Amino acid sequence: MTVQEIAEQSLKSLLASLGFSADIEVTEADGIVCLNISSPDSQYIIGGDGDRLDDLQYLVNRMIQRKMEDAPRVKVDCDHYRERNEARLLEKARSLAERVQESGKPMKMQPLNAYHRRLVHNALQSMEGIATESEEGDGRYKRITIRRA
Repeated sequence: MTVQEIAEQSLKSLLASLGFSADIEVTEADGIVCLNISSPDSQYIIGGDGDRLDDLQYLVNRMIQRKMEDAPRVKVDCDHYRERNEARLLEKARSLAERVQESGKPMKMQPLNAYHRRLVHNALQSMEGIATESEEGDGRYKRITIRRA
């Protein structure tokens, strides 16, 4: 079985045991397997701020790793929620970076998890005259400071 098949089967099993009916679209881009759920119950699957989606993604990845030790990480989305959320986050980061360029004053973003911090760092890396830096610490959520380079 391929990673895609195991991932889809695992997610279908989880959703069925939770009582949700859903269609799952499997795509792959840049080596990342993405499972997008379409369901009339999407608001319950997503949860507040995507927390249930994070939980489903964690469980699916654990289920895959039990069957394939070196399996790549799989991304779970529902009605393209993560995609829209990431686009909003990057737009906000670019907007803050433009304000930093104009004012010269460093600005901080809201606390972000490691995945979202990496997205922001990578997106702003190509902006001339802008530098990003994550705060130190052991916390899961950290702020990024955007400043002039």
